[in-house]
Amino acid sequence: MAASTYLTTLSSVLEQLRIRKQDKAFEMTPDGFGTSAKTYSPSDLQIIKTYRFEGASDPSDNMILYLIEANDGSIGYSIDAYGAYSNHDDDGYDDFIRKIPVSERSEQQIFGE
Repeated sequence: MAASTYLTTLSSVLEQLRIRKQDKAFEMTPDGFGTSAKTYSPSDLQIIKTYRFEGASDPSDNMILYLIEANDGSIGYSIDAYGAYSNHDDDGYDDFIRKIPVSERSEQQIFGE
C-alpha cells in the first residue's frame, strides 16, 4: 500500500514516525528549535514534508505538521495550529519556521514504501 493512501490523519503520520523512530518533537526554545537532545538554528534544518489537516466542523482543528530533517540526519516534526488558533503566539515560532529551507520529498522517499 502506498504511503499516501494511509497518511491522511495526524495520528497516522505520527504513528509512522514513531514506528521509524523519527518522532523527535522539535519545539521552540529561547536558543532555537530544540529536541530533548539538541538545539538547532534554521540553517541546520530542512522541512522535508508538510501535512495540512483541516477540521471538518471545528476551525480549531486546523493544524500543520512539518516533517523536519536536521543536518545531523535526525528526523522529527513540529506541529502548529494555524490561523486564529495558532499555539505559538510571541515565541518567534512563525519567523523561525519561515527561515527553514524547504526541500519537499515524497512520502515514498521519506518512508521508503
